[in-house]
Amino acid sequence: MRIVALNDALISDVEDLMALGEPYVRARTSSDYWLYSALFSTTCPVALTDDRVVGAIIAMRSQDDPRDVYIQDVMTDPAHRGQGIAAALLQSITVQANVWQCRRIYLTSEPDNHAAAMAWHKVGFINIPGDHVVDGVQVISNFKGRGKDRAVYELTLA
Repeated sequence: MRIVALNDALISDVEDLMALGEPYVRARTSSDYWLYSALFSTTCPVALTDDRVVGAIIAMRSQDDPRDVYIQDVMTDPAHRGQGIAAALLQSITVQANVWQCRRIYLTSEPDNHAAAMAWHKVGFINIPGDHVVDGVQVISNFKGRGKDRAVYELTLA
């Protein structure tokens, strides 16, 4: 497996990969992936096996608080799950966040996405306290806008 930064040549394949993540991960448009590759490539790693896209993370450093890196989407090809791909992609983001001296990497998840919650706990993320609990998961009401309650997970950096 090889980890590279998202670039124009990979956009179509990353779009196709992200489409496999429904209902929790939704593919963005080609223009969105162009934006990510042009402005956030250092936090948008792509995993390649035999030059085939098998995983990707879309993340960005906050302009409002540059100590934060937010992960928007994470996807591993279903045929390649359980091989450490997401962990390797996350490691590349963690290295960059440490270079920038960020304090945390965080992400949100739908409260009922139990597979994601287990994956995030496995790599060291914690579910931060919310204002209510759904199936044992802390949830913050309206975190991503009105009616968009989300579980928030963070990895604190040294």
